[in-house]
Amino acid sequence: MSASTATTASASPSASASVNARTRRARRRSAALGVAAWVVGIGFCLPALWMVLTSFHAEADAATNPPSLAAALTLDGYRTFFGGGGGPTPWPPLVNSLAASFFSTVLVLLLALPAAYALSIRRVRKWTDVMFFFLSTKMLPVVAGLLPVYLFAKNTGLLDNIWLLVLLYTSMNLPIAVWMMQSFLADVPVSIIEAAQVDGARLPTVLRRVVAPVAGPGIAATALICFIFSWNELLFARVLTGVVAGTAPVHLTTFVTSQGLFLAQLCAASVVVSLPVLVAGYAAQDKLVQGLSLGAVK
Repeated sequence: MSASTATTASASPSASASVNARTRRARRRSAALGVAAWVVGIGFCLPALWMVLTSFHAEADAATNPPSLAAALTLDGYRTFFGGGGGPTPWPPLVNSLAASFFSTVLVLLLALPAAYALSIRRVRKWTDVMFFFLSTKMLPVVAGLLPVYLFAKNTGLLDNIWLLVLLYTSMNLPIAVWMMQSFLADVPVSIIEAAQVDGARLPTVLRRVVAPVAGPGIAATALICFIFSWNELLFARVLTGVVAGTAPVHLTTFVTSQGLFLAQLCAASVVVSLPVLVAGYAAQDKLVQGLSLGAVK
């Protein structure tokens, strides 16, 4: 008994040293991963930070190669963007982008919620084929559908009409929304839906009062992503709009002229156009994180 105690006592210091060594290695590995994550994060943010800095420079300083970090700061780029000096006002394009993005996102949610319900909770027959069909609609290059859409808009008198963009953005974002919301709604407990149906709730009531609150983070994440895609879309807006229904991305292209690239003004305009998306993302960041991580941990 005494020999066993002596053996255990002699082994304890070596075991403790081994545990301490593993702990130190784990801490160093965690610190190295943390530093690497910060470096990668800063690297991703550098282009945006450079754009913000360039927006406060004069055109002459912004055009230097290499650019000067110590150049004088000015608000001339923002004054020009907001119509100072007789330039075009950006408010109509911004309002058009907001209207097209907002209404298309609302339509996408109204259509995607019952579709995702039928594909996840009350699954239709061959629902996997339906999901593949939704995915296959995103395989067609956007340019391939540009000419038919243009001819349709021309023959129906919908050129330079904001509601045409609403319909296009809705159709473009609907497959993505159905795919996302199908995975979110698959985690909704069926028992609470059956309890609501036993109490006499019909499908619209179930979707509005039971499914939507439970899957709220996923719906918010889907809405934000659809809003961002609609806000950033350029190709269809550039071809199908003109003076009346031009959007903010189309307005940005006016700073690239035959006289050259007005880099400071373009950066100032890009910062302003990016703000609504950043504000929406910041306001819904908790819902976005919850929605994108919904179902990741069982």
